[in-house]
Amino acid sequence: MNSETKICKNCHQGFVIEPEDFEFYEKINVPLPMWCPDCRQMRRYAWRNERNLYRRNCDLCGKSTVTIYHPDAPYKVYCHTCWWGDAWSPMDFGVRIDATRPFFEQFKELQLKVPRVALLGKNSINSEYTNHSADNKNVYLSFDCFNCENGFYLSNCWNGTKDSCDVNLAYEGGEFLYECFHCNRDFKCEFCFFVHDSIECKYCFDCTNCQNCFLSWNLRNKKHCFLNEQLTKEEYDKKLKEFNFGSYRERAELYKKWIDIIQNKGIHKYAQIEKSHNVVGDEIHNSRNVYNGYYAYDSENVRHSAIVIAKDSMDLLSVGLGTTELTYESHALTNASNVRFCHLSYENTFIDYCDSCHNSQNLFGCVGLRKGEYCILNMQYSEEEYKRIKNELIVEMKKRGEYGEFFPPALSPFGYNETHGDIYMPMTKEVAISRGFRWQDDVQVTRGKGTLTPDQIPDTIADVSDSITKEALTCISCDRNYNVVAPEVEFYKRMNIPIPRNCPECRYRKRISLRPPRKLWHRQCMCKESSHGHNEQCPNEFETSYSLDRSEIVYCEQCYQAEIV
Repeated sequence: MNSETKICKNCHQGFVIEPEDFEFYEKINVPLPMWCPDCRQMRRYAWRNERNLYRRNCDLCGKSTVTIYHPDAPYKVYCHTCWWGDAWSPMDFGVRIDATRPFFEQFKELQLKVPRVALLGKNSINSEYTNHSADNKNVYLSFDCFNCENGFYLSNCWNGTKDSCDVNLAYEGGEFLYECFHCNRDFKCEFCFFVHDSIECKYCFDCTNCQNCFLSWNLRNKKHCFLNEQLTKEEYDKKLKEFNFGSYRERAELYKKWIDIIQNKGIHKYAQIEKSHNVVGDEIHNSRNVYNGYYAYDSENVRHSAIVIAKDSMDLLSVGLGTTELTYESHALTNASNVRFCHLSYENTFIDYCDSCHNSQNLFGCVGLRKGEYCILNMQYSEEEYKRIKNELIVEMKKRGEYGEFFPPALSPFGYNETHGDIYMPMTKEVAISRGFRWQDDVQVTRGKGTLTPDQIPDTIADVSDSITKEALTCISCDRNYNVVAPEVEFYKRMNIPIPRNCPECRYRKRISLRPPRKLWHRQCMCKESSHGHNEQCPNEFETSYSLDRSEIVYCEQCYQAEIV
């Protein structure tokens, strides 16, 4: 079967449906998509509010609870205990499908009736302000974190990340980390990017199995390096004494040098791919036959997906943990089989167009069901009735052009600016609304309430008193007010780190900006080293997330390995 070019219904740009796509669509019996891969990804992002937290009262017990739903959002919201409890049943909200009315109109009515769980988390201690997280202890304002302890402002940290602050993507843990990104199994590292299995490194990029290295890049198995120069232990210790790491002013200058290393000195491999075959994308590990994939692990035959562990699936966001296969156009699933067009649903098989349904099978258009079977719009049917009504419904949905795509953006319970879309694929309010996305004008942000200006904060952490926890600080980038909590100040003092002048959200977005977007460009290797087997510029070409307008030095696999290892 040949490829086919279509015009995206959302952005009106052309996109190609490849033969592999046709095979998958035929296999799971769905129509061809009307949106391009980028717009489909944007539509899924619009359903993931991970970081914007609010307070509102539980609509069942009345207690104040932290939630991802704005107080003005028109939904019933139950606290975690009430939502998972037995005091209510989602089946009580079931309605019979009306084939003469648009399906999504009826689905929206059901969404407004069925309670939603305030936050996504379980089995955690003293970790109230966490979302998409579980099994944590003493973790504050952190998201997508599991088995972490004594952490602040963590994101995508798993498997034993401890005593750390401002860390993204530590999937295999680490201890005493600060401002680290894509770091695993490290100890006492600060401002490190792509640093693994290393000890006491500061301001480093792309280093593995290193110890006591500073302002260095692309190192392997090194000790006591400064600006990539090998020093003796005595020379290295003497060099470090030249810096006052407790000073905000000195740290600000070091940060500039670190960013220069990342953007202008260090060599970036075109993609982070390990133990994989026939894959295109970035951050792909132990996988095969993955195309346009990002943060894909142990996956096979997967296309157009991000943060995924799956097999024979397509168009997924944050899907994995367990066996996931034959799944399409969905967000936030675990242990999913034959699941299509679903949001936030765990342990399910053969469900379509469901929202927040768990441990269920054979559902269509349901919201909030647990251990359900043969239900449509939360209404129970016999197996025979279910199959007949479902087939008739799909026929009518196809006639109206409703079947075959993820939920329309307007059905998302969040404003686009509350979601991951605003981080990875930002749009202005005007553009978002023109494309059918929602917008939240009152995102939980406090400004103009600062009690201590940035220049009033002592330069060195040694001069900071514990009373700073009673102050409202002001971010130097966005003017948002933020606080530092007592355990956080203890961490800074223990690690000799000055009080940050950016709010946690700006610090998070700065780390995210270090990585290229989840999108592909075709380009050529930048290597011109003749010792790598070519006389002038390397002729190798590849698909990469580094666009031509970025400043990083990007090499193909062969030149990178020749230079680094």
